Amino acid sequence: MALPDFLVIGAPKAGTTALHAALARHPALFMSAVKEPKFFLTDGPPPTRGGPGDAQTFREHVWRREDYEALFEKAPPGTLRGESTPFYLYDRGAQRRIHATIPDARLIVVLRDPVERAHSNWTHLWSAGLEPIGDVVRACAEEERRVAAGWSAFWHYVGLGRYGEQLRDLFKLFPPANVLVLRYRDLVDAPRATLDRICGFLGVETGVIAEVPRENVTAHPERTLRHQALSRVMRAGAAVGRHLPGALAGRLTESLEVALQDNGRPRRPLSWDERQALIPRFERDVALLHQVTGEDFSDWLRPRERSGGLMGDRPPGQRQARNGRPRLS
Repeated sequence: MALPDFLVIGAPKAGTTALHAALARHPALFMSAVKEPKFFLTDGPPPTRGGPGDAQTFREHVWRREDYEALFEKAPPGTLRGESTPFYLYDRGAQRRIHATIPDARLIVVLRDPVERAHSNWTHLWSAGLEPIGDVVRACAEEERRVAAGWSAFWHYVGLGRYGEQLRDLFKLFPPANVLVLRYRDLVDAPRATLDRICGFLGVETGVIAEVPRENVTAHPERTLRHQALSRVMRAGAAVGRHLPGALAGRLTESLEVALQDNGRPRRPLSWDERQALIPRFERDVALLHQVTGEDFSDWLRPRERSGGLMGDRPPGQRQARNGRPRLS
């Protein structure tokens, strides 16, 4: 059977797209052409209800077993096959399905400061015109209602960042030796060493790949009447699109996406007030994460970056670009 040997399972907005592209450059690794097939998120067809734009995402699910295996059929003999779906860590059903199907799978987890991750997630959807609330703190406060209404995981800004709970449950299924936990900041600050660590974990030659490809940092349109109007049209189009063929639905929203991003400035950093309002939502889980991994993540609960600069001095992507490092959205 053509199934993956390893999976990058989380977290969203923690550089998994860039990591997938980097690993694809290693001759001993074969990464699926579909970066995020989402196969293990369901036992069959994806849901039919969700939040704004979820219908298009559900169309992207590779949920049939034969289609999923086809993603790996062209892997050269002797290579390790892999895919990257960053929602697998968060979805407990996905964890169980992976274990039932590939019990010896090796799993790679990339963790990002949960407040920064939530903000990046919210910015992604706000910039696309799909997030109706123009304030990340208020949007996070809507999470329980959205979960109850069936909005997909990408809208779970807080839940996706509670890694302690997620890893606690994952380790009930997989031994720690099968799970590699990394920090997002290591991909940014030390890509060569981090990629070597991943290659060593997978049992392939180190020193072969040394760079993490650049990714575009999400633009942040101003909260103008024009953006609000286009966003309403985008959400209406997404609702209509669920009843249209995939290609037609894509054409319906493509021009709107371009217009929404037009003249968007770099991602707006978190303010002090926003960060301090969101930190309490993660405090207990950061303590649990320490218990589960034995590593200290208390820096995520401080209002300053590890370098000593204030949060919000400038967008993280700007600083990294000036230093010649990868910009990971």
